[in-house]
Amino acid sequence: MSMLDKVVAAVTPTESEEARGEARRKALAAAAPGDWLALVIDHHQQIEAAFAAVKNARTAMERRSAQKWLGVLLTGHANAEESVLYPALALHDEKSHATTGYSEQATVKTEMAELEELDAMSQAYLEKLEHIRGAVAHHVFEEEGTWFLELKEKAPGLDQNKLTMRYKEEFDRYIGRDKAA
Repeated sequence: MSMLDKVVAAVTPTESEEARGEARRKALAAAAPGDWLALVIDHHQQIEAAFAAVKNARTAMERRSAQKWLGVLLTGHANAEESVLYPALALHDEKSHATTGYSEQATVKTEMAELEELDAMSQAYLEKLEHIRGAVAHHVFEEEGTWFLELKEKAPGLDQNKLTMRYKEEFDRYIGRDKAA
C-alpha cells in the first residue's frame, strides 16, 4: 500500500456492515420504483458485484476483463452523479456534499489508474483493489445514508421525473442502453 493509500485509509472512517445495511434500507424505503434514487441504488449494487468479480477472477485475463467492466461502471455512474445529482445537491444548499462527492470520485479514478499498473495476480493488486472498494463503500454509505435522502427531503419542489430522466440519460450515454440493463 502506498503512502497516499495509508493516509487516505487513516482519515476515511469505516462504517460497519450493519450501518451500511441500515443506510441501504433507508435509501430503498425513500426510493420510488424506477426513480433516480432506485437507479443509483441499482448501480451501487452492480458496482459491488463488479468488485467481487474482479477479486474472485482466477486468471490475469479474467481479472483484467472484470476490472475493465468495473471501471466502465464506476465512470458511467460517476458521470451521471456528477452531471445531475451533485449539481442538484449544490443548488439545494448541500454544496459540501457535492464537493466531497466530486473529490471522492476523482480519487477513485486515480486509484483505478494505479491499479492498471499492478500485476493483476499480485498481493499488491488485491490490496489496492480492497482499498478502492473500501473508499467506494464509504462513498456509497454517504450517498445512501444522508446525501441523497436529504436531496429528496430538502428539495420537494425538485422535478423528480426530470432528475430521473437526466440521470438515466447520462448513465446510458457512457454505458450504452444495451449494457446498462
